[in-house]
Amino acid sequence: MELRKWPERRVPVAGVDLLVRDVPDAAPDLPPALFVHGLGGSSLNWTALGLLLNDTIRGIAPDLPGFGRTPLTGVTGISEQADVLIQLLEREYDQPVHVFGNSMGGASSVALAAQRPDLVASLTLVSPALPHPRVSASALWFAALATPRIGPAVLERTQRLPFDQRFQASLAMVFGDPRSLAPEVRAAYEEELHRRDTDPWSRQATVEAARSILRSSLARPRRSLWADAARVECPVLLIYGGKDRLVDARIRTKAQRTFPNAHLLYLPQSGHVAQMEHPDQVARAFRHLIA
Repeated sequence: MELRKWPERRVPVAGVDLLVRDVPDAAPDLPPALFVHGLGGSSLNWTALGLLLNDTIRGIAPDLPGFGRTPLTGVTGISEQADVLIQLLEREYDQPVHVFGNSMGGASSVALAAQRPDLVASLTLVSPALPHPRVSASALWFAALATPRIGPAVLERTQRLPFDQRFQASLAMVFGDPRSLAPEVRAAYEEELHRRDTDPWSRQATVEAARSILRSSLARPRRSLWADAARVECPVLLIYGGKDRLVDARIRTKAQRTFPNAHLLYLPQSGHVAQMEHPDQVARAFRHLIA
């Protein structure tokens, strides 16, 4: 698939000029959609899926504050992202939208749907960062990043490694099988990682986002994201990868039980970003969800 460039623009929301990309070649009368990336990601994480669905939805994908090409202003966490998304939707659309969220963006999308059900027609959650009872290597990694002094030091030390070494490690962490990636997807991912090295706000945004995820995992049951999930009544498509090293796919059983109107797509060979690794299957499942 040719990853055609999405038109981009700046949208003033919550005191920051968000970089927002529009799904290209989508008819203006199609239902609206919102694509929300995860920690360390950007709007470009949705390019392949958005192009596959441009006959079904017209959508936008923002770079959230502190990520992509949107500068960091204030704290960036799950609740703050949800507030930004609410303001963005109120500005852009006058009808409920189909919301897609990956990882931390999935957590923010759940908070959005729980707070403002009137804004959300459906939720498609790819490896959402919902609290997990099992202590994993990734949970320990986020705990380290969230720790004062340790987190910034870890990121600074990582930054000193040769780019190719960091790139290969990132591929291994995020994708189920990096060798199976389409060349254009791999090239776009590498280019984005190069660009991220130049962002002056990158480290701070990563540390603050990690702290938010850690706080979310420690929240009391009545105030947790699982409580939010139980209040989401719109159709929900849950997508988990069997080779995800960041979100344990075994949580899919609890997720499917918790969301009142949940549908599950389990991809045994996928990693953390199924929308990039297996966009055709994700697109097909979404069309089935809204049919």
